[in-house]
Amino acid sequence: MEVITTSEPKTTEELIITPRAAEEIRKIKTDNHIPETHALRLGVKGGGCSGMSYVLAFDEKPRQDDETLMLEGLTVYVDPKSLFYLSGITLDFQDGLQGRGFVFNNPNAARTCGCGHSFGV
Repeated sequence: MEVITTSEPKTTEELIITPRAAEEIRKIKTDNHIPETHALRLGVKGGGCSGMSYVLAFDEKPRQDDETLMLEGLTVYVDPKSLFYLSGITLDFQDGLQGRGFVFNNPNAARTCGCGHSFGV
């Protein structure tokens, strides 16, 4: 008897890091003496005024089950749970009268807080 197993292909909408955000990430790494070999960790965690908040960090190596992506010339680690919530986002960086910082444009967010650092689905 032959056993055939199939797995569904993984489908995720594209994650986008704008050139401006990538430039700022590289600047942060340089200014803080973070080794070039460290990758950006992009994720979400429970908390914040809308239920979930975004995580940006640098990691030396991926964790088990992480997806490793190349975005705008940067190596990015994303855990599977976060990938679900981050599917389709654009990470940008703004520096203007309204403030300076990273901006997550998340089409999946049903609600966001005024500070833009947390969201709910």
